[in-house]
Amino acid sequence: MAKLIIDGQEIDAPDGITLLQACEMSGAEIPRFCFHERLSIAGNCRMCLVEWVGAPKPQASCALSVNDLRPNPDGTPPQIRTDSPLVKAAREGVMEFLLINHPLDCPICDQGGECDLQDQAMAYGVDTSRYAENKRAVEEKYLGPLVKTTMTRCIHCTRCVRFASEVAGVEDLGAIGRGEDMEITTYLERAMTSELSGNVIDLCPVGALTSKPFAFTSRSWELRKTETIDVMDALGCNIRVDSRGRDIMRIMPRIHDDVNEEWISDKARFIWDGLKVQRLDQPYVRRGGRLEAASWDEAFASIAAAVKSVGPARMAALCGDLAGGEEIFALKDLMQRLGVNNMDCREPGLALDDRAGRAGYLFNSTIAGIEDADAILLVGANPRLEAAVLNARIRKTWLAKQLPVGLVGEPADLTYDVRHLGAGPQTLKELAAGSHKFSSVLARAERAMIIVGSGALTRKDAGAVLALAARIAVDCGALAKGADWNGFNVLHRAASRVGALDIGFLPHKGGCDTAGILEGARSGDIGFVYLLGADEIDTRLLDGAFVVYQGSHGDRGAHAADVILPGACFTEKSGTYVNMEGRVQLARRAVFPPGDAREDWAILRALSQHLGCTLPYNTLEELRGALYGAHPHLARIDVIEPGDPAGLVKLANGSGKPGAAPFAPPVEDFFLTNPIARASRIMAELSKLHRGEAKGTGTDG
Repeated sequence: MAKLIIDGQEIDAPDGITLLQACEMSGAEIPRFCFHERLSIAGNCRMCLVEWVGAPKPQASCALSVNDLRPNPDGTPPQIRTDSPLVKAAREGVMEFLLINHPLDCPICDQGGECDLQDQAMAYGVDTSRYAENKRAVEEKYLGPLVKTTMTRCIHCTRCVRFASEVAGVEDLGAIGRGEDMEITTYLERAMTSELSGNVIDLCPVGALTSKPFAFTSRSWELRKTETIDVMDALGCNIRVDSRGRDIMRIMPRIHDDVNEEWISDKARFIWDGLKVQRLDQPYVRRGGRLEAASWDEAFASIAAAVKSVGPARMAALCGDLAGGEEIFALKDLMQRLGVNNMDCREPGLALDDRAGRAGYLFNSTIAGIEDADAILLVGANPRLEAAVLNARIRKTWLAKQLPVGLVGEPADLTYDVRHLGAGPQTLKELAAGSHKFSSVLARAERAMIIVGSGALTRKDAGAVLALAARIAVDCGALAKGADWNGFNVLHRAASRVGALDIGFLPHKGGCDTAGILEGARSGDIGFVYLLGADEIDTRLLDGAFVVYQGSHGDRGAHAADVILPGACFTEKSGTYVNMEGRVQLARRAVFPPGDAREDWAILRALSQHLGCTLPYNTLEELRGALYGAHPHLARIDVIEPGDPAGLVKLANGSGKPGAAPFAPPVEDFFLTNPIARASRIMAELSKLHRGEAKGTGTDG
């Protein structure tokens, strides 16, 4: 600890922190433009100047460690002043230089109302300028369809450059020129290639980088802000949804150090235009081969007639990727009251279930625990496409201690050095037997991590592959080295899956799983299928069954449906979601659903009455009471209920022979993984760009 006297207050500052952080610990507010807690120190802007009593000039507090401050000659702690006349004059001088070339764009700038430069100019700016020369102008740069540039406003803080190279792991941005001729650019005028590129919008302290889709649509003070959870992947990133009236205008990240820090993926940030189009806003019933608009009573009557005609043995229910815990619990309750055993929440072939306990399907090391790992083995996983923010956490750890990362599966650019160990289960066998050279790396590691992705879990031999991965974790000591460490992790892609597994939305008493349900519908053994937002299946196999689709968008499931029940998007309902590490989080409603669409649990409650088995809850609070009563851990918000590692030993002893086929890529298109994304024009443009169908340059026609 370092002792300091800051503005007359003596504090003990932890070793290694900057003087700026120490000043803020004491309660002082230090202005800054270039400094950011999650980026390297640049010391560009000099706005954070403070007075070190006895020093010949003001000091840049962001670039000075508390350990660099020597005691006074009499042995007293060094004195720092953050509000002296010298400091004020120095900051006013810096602000005057920053505003020499900054244009008077505030009335038309999208950063207005949220601009660090505006805020600091109010405190340290003056109403006149001593400079009569012309302001410099800079050509706009093309960064892709997401980031709008007005580079004349740039103050060269280099936050965007440091983010791209350090966090995103792409060398897309940099500076050319010197002095007044310096410019931030992409060099070759090509779009940024990172799945995290939109975060530079939040990092930019001025209006140089703003949201291109949001440009000129509204002002920040016009928006109603709702704190909720992202469902584009299983990470559970904390987000803020800004709405005006009934429209979602933008989505921004919230800080949660243990989940997403303060980053979100481009898919999470720019998905909002897909919330407005291709919406299901009234019930539909198929008559004469055509879907026709109907009333709720007509839709329910049609479902009731179908249920009565087929009986529970030939009925099935499937849960989709975006469903909240409340509607999953309500649908399971309804199916059980009807005597239906055929239900599943997993994509076809997914080997995960609850037989090994929660440890068999959780990301047990936790997301923040990645920073404690000293070796990582990826099995059939591509974290850059399955969970882009989690991939940034792995890169952060790799940069900090150069930890070894091994990959079994298809080679991929993950933004950090990866040792490609092999393509499929044969390599896993060698690792389990200890004969692979990477086995010694895992054995030496104090906290080894095995991350199993969906590329290894959606195969016919997925059970055997999962057992091999668990065996590697057990044998290398990833479970035994420390009671607080469990190194076996499953990398999920669906926001609903862990919650659905916790609730037990799985086949009951000999019921069929997803693959069995689809095959049964094709053969005629199953005559009724209820799809709760289930679109990531081969709907062509459902032609022989009566299909009810409950969801928000006219996607694959709706095209195959005989009855459509319009539900709510994740921004239009309150719901309980469990992320991949088992953390329970609440999504909150930002706007209301369009037209006659209703919250999903309410639809199921109304349907149950028409089916003669009324669900015993009339409000969301009553439903949550039943949900939390059956699964108490779901009531502990923002808490992780860890799984029992003993179940992994049982899993490791599982039988089955893995095949020889290599692991397939887990994600075909990062930007088109769910109905909301497929409805989004922005996501379609990004998909085209990343597939190489668009050149991605600023000169494209």
